[in-house]
Amino acid sequence: MRVLGIETSCDETGVALYDTERGLLADALYSQVEIHAEYGGVVPELASRDHVRKTLPLIDQVLSEGGIERGHIDGVAYTAGPGLVGALMVGATLGRSIAAGLGVPSLGVHHMEGHLLAPMLGERDGGAVPEYPFVALLVSGGHTQLVRVDGLGQYALLGESLDDAAGEAFDKTAKMLGLPYPGGPHVAKLAEQGDPARFDFPRPMVKQGGLDFSFSGLKTHTLTTVRACEAGGTLSDKDKADIARAFETAVVDTLVIKCRRALKQENLSRLVMAGGVSANVRLRAALETKLAKEGAEVFYPAPKLCTDNGAMIAWAGAERLALGLTDPIDAGPRARWPLDPDAAPARGAGVKA
Repeated sequence: MRVLGIETSCDETGVALYDTERGLLADALYSQVEIHAEYGGVVPELASRDHVRKTLPLIDQVLSEGGIERGHIDGVAYTAGPGLVGALMVGATLGRSIAAGLGVPSLGVHHMEGHLLAPMLGERDGGAVPEYPFVALLVSGGHTQLVRVDGLGQYALLGESLDDAAGEAFDKTAKMLGLPYPGGPHVAKLAEQGDPARFDFPRPMVKQGGLDFSFSGLKTHTLTTVRACEAGGTLSDKDKADIARAFETAVVDTLVIKCRRALKQENLSRLVMAGGVSANVRLRAALETKLAKEGAEVFYPAPKLCTDNGAMIAWAGAERLALGLTDPIDAGPRARWPLDPDAAPARGAGVKA
């Protein structure tokens, strides 16, 4: 089965072609970072317009690179949510239209399901892939969640951020330090030059029981430290590097502690980490070191599949389409869509989905 995957939930347009027998045939990604950097964050209207402009050319590109004629597509998968509703509508409309024109089934995929299953794409590339069940850490600019995964569509929410997501905290810290958007890679690069002993930032919510997160207080502590340094004069490059290091270390330690706690609680030995923040080198190294001592394994996607992409949507869609699951032609996008419908309602000031 050859499945076309379309991802347009936020500020990246991703398209991919996946074959259940041959693996990933082609994938293409267009990032809108330069467009939104001027505003310090994603502007929904601009994101939607750019998806309209880029999605069809990217579809033509992956079909050409994959050596597949349009009429040989067996199904179409698109991100149905959660995300920016205008951006989601672009992908959903195009995906359903293409499927209807070709007379093939279409399916809306949950964006976070795509992320947590992205490591499965390493199977045909010779990479290690996790077996069910496992705990997934979904950590990005819009989400920070711990989820138990027992199989395709079998998800139980264990904990989530009550306010800022980890990636969002990185973006806001970058802005405080005068770094460009998106903040994660820039803060991590600056942190390499920082003195780990100068500042000791709090590890939020690690002393309480449970698996929820909160990064708003850490963000405030960062701002307080920046202002304290500015009070003594200009914020120096060394100040910025030391603050970046302390902030990154606090986020990494917090995530590692919560992941270890989740694995122990669920009596599991496999952790999957996905989402944009999962590309953080220090986070990967810390998880591998700590979990190895406890006999646990950590899995994550290839670096190019950590951020939003069409390949993860194509793979998840292929798995569901193979089970005979489809969506009606009038199925609409869902800006808010809980991964675990049986979980308690989300709470906190920063609730997103």
